[in-house]
Amino acid sequence: MNHPAAIEVDSPVRATVSAEEWTARLDLAACHRLLAHYGANDLTYNHLSIRVPGEPGHLLIKPPTMMFEEVTASSLLKFDFDGNPKQDSPRLRGGGLVIHAGMLAARPDLDAVFHTHTEANMGVSSQTHGLLMINQHAATFYGRIAYHTFSGFEFNMDQRAPLVASLGSQNIMLLRNHGALVCGASVQDAFFEHHFLEMACKGQIAALGGGAPYTLIDEAVCDFAIRQAQGEERLSNRAKNWAACLRQAERLDAGYRS
Repeated sequence: MNHPAAIEVDSPVRATVSAEEWTARLDLAACHRLLAHYGANDLTYNHLSIRVPGEPGHLLIKPPTMMFEEVTASSLLKFDFDGNPKQDSPRLRGGGLVIHAGMLAARPDLDAVFHTHTEANMGVSSQTHGLLMINQHAATFYGRIAYHTFSGFEFNMDQRAPLVASLGSQNIMLLRNHGALVCGASVQDAFFEHHFLEMACKGQIAALGGGAPYTLIDEAVCDFAIRQAQGEERLSNRAKNWAACLRQAERLDAGYRS
């Protein structure tokens, strides 16, 4: 299957942006539709963002009035990291400015930021022990999770620096009593990390919910498993999974490409 970028669509935005930006818009719009399908819905809240190719000081992010399932390539908005719009729209504010622009400004090695509130990641983020090495999905995050203490809704700019400091050099963070923050060097990396973190959290909630004794994976095994997960097959696995995800996005609603 061709990448959707190769399929002609009727969009006035497409004619005004680079081919690389249009592809990024398609990928980010597909991620919104896929996460909605998998249950990462919180009305119009939560955001997925990406650094604009060729414009490292700008990001693409959905309008604050849209649900994930409504996002299209053309509807994504462009801002600089101070929240100034690059189209006729209000300034970026709230979590988009504090969290997304903040992370991309502070971490030039990151190109995508996902922030969600799901039942599973809120549940695990609220448990004292955080993510346990309780299933094989969790083992892929061994030693890779940062934590941030809840200090109120991320509406104020003075909350940006503490978030950046809590993330440190990690790419994944559980926001205590709040949700998850997943960053990546690409939108595909962020999507897959979010997907597998969500699976790990769901598995943990299920295991602990029954009240029966549970087992944890030994640390030595976790160390081995994470080296396996980061091995040479990682890129080929990502490629086949992303192709499958794009096919699923097409089946769900090809309108994301508009």
